[in-house]
Amino acid sequence: MRQAFHQELARLGTEMTEMCVVCAQAMRQATTALLTANVGLAEQVLGSDIELDLQRAECEEHAEALLALQAPVAHELRLVLAAVYCADRLERMGDLAAHIAGTARLQHPGRFESAELAEGFRRLGELTASMADRLADLIAAPFAGMFAELDDADQAVDDLHARILELVTSQDWKGSAAAAANAALLARFYERFGDQCVSVARRLEFTVTGALPV
Repeated sequence: MRQAFHQELARLGTEMTEMCVVCAQAMRQATTALLTANVGLAEQVLGSDIELDLQRAECEEHAEALLALQAPVAHELRLVLAAVYCADRLERMGDLAAHIAGTARLQHPGRFESAELAEGFRRLGELTASMADRLADLIAAPFAGMFAELDDADQAVDDLHARILELVTSQDWKGSAAAAANAALLARFYERFGDQCVSVARRLEFTVTGALPV
């Protein structure tokens, strides 16, 4: 029975890893759609968000079944409960990528007139997708210190978010107020995506140490 239970725990981890992969791909595609005004790619991201919703539901149902049918000890219980929490955060990451894709579709065929702004969003897409990639690795092999690693990576995202806000609110901004507001909102989507990655890493580290890192 315990061997079967551990196999189901491993399967739960695989389900979360698959969600991370979808999130990373969605962020990369959403960013490309945003920068190139690619409506078809934006539609793909919106479709993948539906897939993530289903994956989250399956992950939660699987975790609930393990709690109902098994008697997990402390470490195992932390893993099951973390899966429920993390699946919700990962689904939210998919929502944020979908928001970016939806904006790309809405503003088509428009693109960023500012080269610095476009480069900022390219970097944001690269950094946040890489964070999701790293999360996929960490789910398979969580360790004490993983939260700090992702938190450090998120600092670069926060710095870029702040730079974009500084750019669109400066006296030198030559775009419209609507364009500035749109850029600020988009930057916020990326910043929140990074925050969700950190939140997942924090909860995963808890499964290893039994204490939430700060």
